[in-house]
Amino acid sequence: MPVKIRLQRHGKKGKPFYWIVAADARSKRDGKYLEKLGSYNPNNNPAEIILDIDSTVNWLQNGAQPTDTARNILSYKGVMLKNHLAGGVRKGALTEEQAEKKFNAWLTEKEASIDGKRAKLSDAESKVIAEALAAEKAVNDKRIADAVVEEVVEEVEETTEEAVEVATEETLEVATEEAPAEVEATTEEAPAEEEATKEEK
Repeated sequence: MPVKIRLQRHGKKGKPFYWIVAADARSKRDGKYLEKLGSYNPNNNPAEIILDIDSTVNWLQNGAQPTDTARNILSYKGVMLKNHLAGGVRKGALTEEQAEKKFNAWLTEKEASIDGKRAKLSDAESKVIAEALAAEKAVNDKRIADAVVEEVVEEVEETTEEAVEVATEETLEVATEEAPAEVEATTEEAPAEEEATKEEK
């Protein structure tokens, strides 16, 4: 019976979640499987992969063939390296301790690179958040400044209106005070002109 290590899709539409399974090559993609080896969640960044390394290596040694995507995932988690080192131990090129030491060194290096990627992503995310906050603060400051300018303009308009009203009232008062004096002056000048015209005759 040919065995494949492949992905079995789960999850909802647009949010896939995969199980990594060892299944008969003739069974359906989401059908029966022989053993569940782990899971793969591509929705996170970096992708979340949970895998039983020893059981997967055992299946590979017994002749199971991974699909291309499954091979990439197994390589990413170090299963292919461990299988290669196990082959070296079987041939006598390495001891068990040397193989374990090499695998652990590779694992620590891989974890360091993954942590570096996570830190880089979190820094980029915090930078984006900081830029968004700065832009929002700038918009708020502009709004506050515009509101202050509007208040100042309204106050200036009110004071100018009040000043204009006071000035018009004062000019009206002055004009009303000057108007009777002018009327009296004109009435006094009129009889004098009449007398002058009578004398001329």
